[in-house]
Amino acid sequence: MDVTRPLAPGAPAAPHSASGEAVDTHDLDAVAPPPRPARRWTPKRVVATPAAYDHAHGRRIMALVEAHGLEVERLRGNRLTGLRGESDRETYARAKATMAIVVSPPSRRKLQPIAPSADWRVDLAEGCPAHCQYCYLAGSLTGPPVTRIYADLDDILAGLADYAGRGTITSRRADRRDEGTTFEASCYTDPLALEHLTGSWRRAVEHFGAWDAPVQLRWTTKFDDVDGFVGLAHHGRTRVRSSVNCRPVTTRVEGGTSRLEDRLAGLRRLARDGYPVGVTIAPIIAVPDWQAHYGELLDAVAAAVGDVPGLDLTAELITHRFTPGSKEVLLGWYPRTRVEMDEQARSRKHGRFGAVKYVYPAETMAQLRSWFQHELADRLPSCRILYWT
Repeated sequence: MDVTRPLAPGAPAAPHSASGEAVDTHDLDAVAPPPRPARRWTPKRVVATPAAYDHAHGRRIMALVEAHGLEVERLRGNRLTGLRGESDRETYARAKATMAIVVSPPSRRKLQPIAPSADWRVDLAEGCPAHCQYCYLAGSLTGPPVTRIYADLDDILAGLADYAGRGTITSRRADRRDEGTTFEASCYTDPLALEHLTGSWRRAVEHFGAWDAPVQLRWTTKFDDVDGFVGLAHHGRTRVRSSVNCRPVTTRVEGGTSRLEDRLAGLRRLARDGYPVGVTIAPIIAVPDWQAHYGELLDAVAAAVGDVPGLDLTAELITHRFTPGSKEVLLGWYPRTRVEMDEQARSRKHGRFGAVKYVYPAETMAQLRSWFQHELADRLPSCRILYWT
């Protein structure tokens, strides 16, 4: 990625009121301007399979969609159709603009471990309307990238009790045992991009809030539409993380997402409402002058949440990587991308089942890891790093 824009010189001045008097940073919420309207996705086409109509939550989703002035098209069968265009680009555009209300396949109901994030991956949806040019879903999902919302949410949530206490990532690790059995609900989607049309994650938060057990729901987002979550009886059993990055990444390769400032403002609101929160810094990309750019990011996080009483803040640090398959898909979606995917500049690694992936060389990885560990401890001393990968 070519990064030429210099950072603004000097540190930001201390905030002042309209009269010119210095303002106590603990009172910033009282003097800050009203928040910007949250960024919300509006699909061009919404379809529902016949099976989705058999589930109460599916019908709730349809009612929400219609309340937003969108029409729900009932398909004749349970197979999604009409997504293919005359070219890969047209197929991509059609799929990205489509929301499908479906029933989850049986494979999604059998939970899988999701190391290093959580004990179990639980899917409430699949697909994301954002346009991130490094999107890891390009190598994880097959077919056109349509956003599928699962109508059988009530059955999905009811089945989670069978997995409590059975995980190996947080349930049995001494350094994370305080999190209880963890369920990651944003592996294949972005909750806040979809919540205004689905209500799925709000119901999940309420489910965990009423679940009197050592369990935790987890999800991460690049959006800021948190209004529906403030005031819920979450009882600290949902950790919301904001997926953040340095400005050369957020402004150039994360299309269709909320601004960094708005994401952090949303994170602050949730932290003040008692949620455990976190930042998912991903993917960490070694752009030119990356130390200065990521230093600016960490300072922005500290300014957003550093003064929140009782703050429970974590960080998850994920470096950029790609596979031959994901590179091929991404270059088809974004042929002029600035994201560096040069196999010659990377180390070749083998993942699970022998899959090939390309990561930063050991020297670069060591520099990145050392810097983030030191700077997080210095700039956000209350922040706990959950993992590095």
